[in-house]
Amino acid sequence: MALDKMDENDWKYHGEGNKSLVVSHVQVREVVKLPLDFVRQLSLKVQQERPELRCDKVMDTFSGCGLCLPNLTHLSPCHFGDHRPPLCVEIKPKCGFLPFSRHVTKECKRKVCRFCMHQHFKLANGKWNRLSRYCPLDLFSGSKQRMFVAIKHLLEEPQNNLKIFKGGELIYSCKDDAKQQPDLNELVQHLWPYFHHSNGLYNGHQSSKAVFNEFIQVICGALLGSGDSSRSGEPRKVQLAESRSVCEASPLHRELLRSNHGLPKDSVLAKILQVQMLDNLDIEGVYPLYKRVEQYLEEFPKERNRLQVDGPYDEGFLEKVKTCPSEDDGSIEYAVGKVLQYRVAMTAKDCSIMITFAPCGEDEKLQANLEIQPPKPRFTYSVSILDLDPKPYDSIPHQYKLDSKIVNYYLRSTTSAQDLPTSNHYKDRQDCTLLFHPV
Repeated sequence: MALDKMDENDWKYHGEGNKSLVVSHVQVREVVKLPLDFVRQLSLKVQQERPELRCDKVMDTFSGCGLCLPNLTHLSPCHFGDHRPPLCVEIKPKCGFLPFSRHVTKECKRKVCRFCMHQHFKLANGKWNRLSRYCPLDLFSGSKQRMFVAIKHLLEEPQNNLKIFKGGELIYSCKDDAKQQPDLNELVQHLWPYFHHSNGLYNGHQSSKAVFNEFIQVICGALLGSGDSSRSGEPRKVQLAESRSVCEASPLHRELLRSNHGLPKDSVLAKILQVQMLDNLDIEGVYPLYKRVEQYLEEFPKERNRLQVDGPYDEGFLEKVKTCPSEDDGSIEYAVGKVLQYRVAMTAKDCSIMITFAPCGEDEKLQANLEIQPPKPRFTYSVSILDLDPKPYDSIPHQYKLDSKIVNYYLRSTTSAQDLPTSNHYKDRQDCTLLFHPV
């Protein structure tokens, strides 16, 4: 791309993370140098398109470079014999297990997942106006029932954990005005051409329910799918003990929560979960090791590059992550290894999954691992993982303080709720759930 011919009007806003802005262009997939004047003009152009909750973050207009990546909301160019544009679902699943470290000091962390506790803290701080009923442990359970309910709850309250694109255009997400709920009926209208099985017209609630059911089944199929179609026999599973896979804050019935089938080892969720579980000390166990590293670097500042606490994120970095001693021998190598493992795990806890799928033509023959076959429609799909920027070394003190704030607020809020006086209507009948009063 010629630098002197770059035009900000050829680019458009797609979204952003904590440290990156995503704009799209029809042709480029490479690291590019960016004229600083172009970056400033682009920043001004997209400012009005940015969500209000992101506008407090200032775009870096001085780096002079950008990373052009494939648009994952589209499938690879090929002919599917169908005029309908591809659908893409972006899910930020968050952490899929309860901590099991002996360093955990608050018992509630062993019973309630971080996401569900964090919801109360975000609600109190005005980040969101409603609690999400989504629980990551349900999504990572491998149980199709629990996964179905988890995705349903994401659709009901997407917050920043779910986005849906159609033909590359965002059609469903959390509204800029957090008080306004997204329109599920409008989403049904978008999905209807992909999931109806007759020439009949859309006819309200039953049709809407059927469309959502099949849509969720397709998402579940992609999340559980394996990238290897050559294997035969029963797939290997990644399965957690029940004590680490059941969140007491999940709205699901207790019997259903015990349904933990495990994840196929080659599925995208299993791969993410295994990286997340590199955090086997919890932040409460990692923080003292971080302070050990800091003290060491104060005495030996020239060691900073050798220990790679700031990168580069190359094979040497990966080797330190993989070969960290299993027991604390008091060495700086152990402390650094555990800090690096924690940072990699945190990256996996905050990554996103992009599932892009398009209807198959009637006569198409596809590889088994690239085809989802719910009861009626057939789709070809791809699954990608993104938002894999390494979490910075100096974010660990912030994570330690944030963890304490989230847990302490959750304990206060739930204790206050338990202390509320119980109505006499409930005292005699513990199984009563609804009260009807004459009008």
